[in-house]
Amino acid sequence: MPIIVSEIRILPDEPREKAFEKALSLLRVKPSPSVKTEIAKISVDARHKDRVSLVCSVAVSCDGEEKIAERSKAKNVVLRKISPEIIPVLKNEPKSRPVIIGFGPAGMFAGLYLARAGARPIIFERGAAVDERASAVENYWNGGKLDERSNVQFGEGGAGTFSDGKLTTRINDPRCDFILKELEKHGAPSEILTKAKPHIGTDRLRGVVKSIREEIISLGGELHFLSEVTDIGVKNGKAVSVTVNGDSFPAENIILAAGHSARDTFAMLKTKGALMEAKPFSVGVRIEHLQSDINRAQYGKYAENPALGAADYQLSYQVDGRCAYTFCMCPGGYVVPSANKAETVVTNGMSCFARDGKNANAALVCSVSADDFGGDPFKAMAFQEQLEHSAYLLGGGKAPAETVGSFLNGGAAEFGKVEPTYARGVSEASLAELFPGEITSVLKKGILQFDRKLRGFADPEAVLTGPETRTSSPVRIVRNKDSLEAVGIDGLFPCAEGAGYAGGIMSAAADGVRCAEMVLKKYM
Repeated sequence: MPIIVSEIRILPDEPREKAFEKALSLLRVKPSPSVKTEIAKISVDARHKDRVSLVCSVAVSCDGEEKIAERSKAKNVVLRKISPEIIPVLKNEPKSRPVIIGFGPAGMFAGLYLARAGARPIIFERGAAVDERASAVENYWNGGKLDERSNVQFGEGGAGTFSDGKLTTRINDPRCDFILKELEKHGAPSEILTKAKPHIGTDRLRGVVKSIREEIISLGGELHFLSEVTDIGVKNGKAVSVTVNGDSFPAENIILAAGHSARDTFAMLKTKGALMEAKPFSVGVRIEHLQSDINRAQYGKYAENPALGAADYQLSYQVDGRCAYTFCMCPGGYVVPSANKAETVVTNGMSCFARDGKNANAALVCSVSADDFGGDPFKAMAFQEQLEHSAYLLGGGKAPAETVGSFLNGGAAEFGKVEPTYARGVSEASLAELFPGEITSVLKKGILQFDRKLRGFADPEAVLTGPETRTSSPVRIVRNKDSLEAVGIDGLFPCAEGAGYAGGIMSAAADGVRCAEMVLKKYM
């Protein structure tokens, strides 16, 4: 039950021991071998470029913790109670084993939770296992044919496997501690437990995913790759089966963790009577700058300080009733081809753990609402698809790209100091031809506004590559608030990002655990 002393500030050049000294001084505790200190959380405060600082929360473990915490009247001192994660274990194996559709973050953690409870889940993933999937993705990135079953969107680990492995989340859910600890246990770097903006990196995430898979199997779970669920049998308002690669299997409790790109699955569910609604999402482009320029803009004189690492940013601006914002920022990263359908272009961003690429990139997007599509989620999906196919045509099979200078002011889009990193190559094009005028206007105003907050954001030589369309699912599968089952289909648990209940690795994984908890209640 350690004492947490937050808001301890040190300079980037100062050793971590300085934070420990400040914490002990505040608590009036003398250093000794029996007093243990460690960093519980650390972040960078770069709001003032002339005094960039590291903001630390220090965990102090010693005798008399409760009295020491009570004695301190400081608002930044709390006693943290640590409750062990207890997964209930079934006394008897269920007659009908739970089925999970999809093995992204939600499916993985739902599967892990159920496997540890003794439920022996059966997991179907339409894409390949991660090594085979990586080969298919790399072949596509190198100019080969797209594998529509196994790609950046589909396969073991989900879409997050080929991104930064970002673990930042705004949700305040105790399940997040469990998820972080499990990721670290399965091979993620230990710093994810302390960094305010943790990430695993694409290069390390694959090993973590495989390790979780192996534990699920060791506990009696099953994983079936290249196994696409094309139908869910429903009888008298209850789920009774799944059809996989043409074969039907009984299934009474199904966690649907199919991801935000499973448009065919959404269409199938519509025929089954599942209640669905359109939800807000965003579309736009990827913007690339030199990482060194972002470092200088954020950190000033500390730009090259190794304690700070590659700088990131998060920007937003309300304009004309919409929101322009940056999303999924990848320091030292790459813009990656992310289509899952032929003759389309989809962009995403990724970084390796070191974040040592030459460029920084982020999604630069404009919000769209359910009202834009009359509340029809399938019109929203059609809008996404239209943008992705139009981009393919505009770029002549490559990704359409343009400099910020050209996008804002017209003229030639000749690339200069910032070289596009999109692996399949870009074609110079006017991105105003791709988007509706209102979205183009919002993106332009956003760039100019963001340049006031982050010097150089509107650098004329920065590069825009489009389109970014998979920020989140345009669909919400409505579920019962108490049981988390789909309205209209008992036994079906719509889960995480694809179902409209999450927005990233951590929130998706937490929703996977939440749905697994509800499934277990049915077996208790």
